[in-house]
Amino acid sequence: MPGARGGPAALFADDMTSLDALLRQIGACRHCQDHLPLGANPVVRASASAALLIIGQAPGTRVHETSIPWNDASGQRLRDWLGLSPEVFYDESKVALMPMGFCYPGRLAAGGDAPPRPECAPLWHQALLDCMLELRMTLLVGQYAQRAYMPERKTWSLTQRVEAWQDSAPRLWPLPHPSWRSTAWLKKHPWFHETLLPALRAEIADLLP
Repeated sequence: MPGARGGPAALFADDMTSLDALLRQIGACRHCQDHLPLGANPVVRASASAALLIIGQAPGTRVHETSIPWNDASGQRLRDWLGLSPEVFYDESKVALMPMGFCYPGRLAAGGDAPPRPECAPLWHQALLDCMLELRMTLLVGQYAQRAYMPERKTWSLTQRVEAWQDSAPRLWPLPHPSWRSTAWLKKHPWFHETLLPALRAEIADLLP
């Protein structure tokens, strides 16, 4: 977590000489292998020059298969929200994509994807953040990212956090997850499209000319 030192991430990062080396370590990670129904395939993109960081949930099956983050319908909706073309969204020099869990976690018995594996963020997030010193804006997409990076609002509902976006903008923006499951929420809260998204798009347009 931001500000935390020590622990596994620090141990792995002690001999890192570059972000590329760290990303290779992450790509080889098999820490949760026994808990992953499709096996380990860490999916993350980062660069030292990235100005925008998007922290999501965990890869779905299509992302697992292609190793391309947000390569699904949720990703298309997210890009529409942000007003970003795929070319800019996937430009690692500008945009970093770091989920709470880097591998597909499987499905819940009741339906829907399982939560991100809890081991992943403590292992790797701080080491990655320490390499991305040009970040100027972070998007927290979904409840898992918001609970981790807005600890003072951990007990708030997602609606409460997103509705209070002006308290943390322009550096930190809480967003609902752009999956089809959010359709009813979006209809119930028209202010998201009418107020929040225009402000967010304007900030991103200034950030990523």
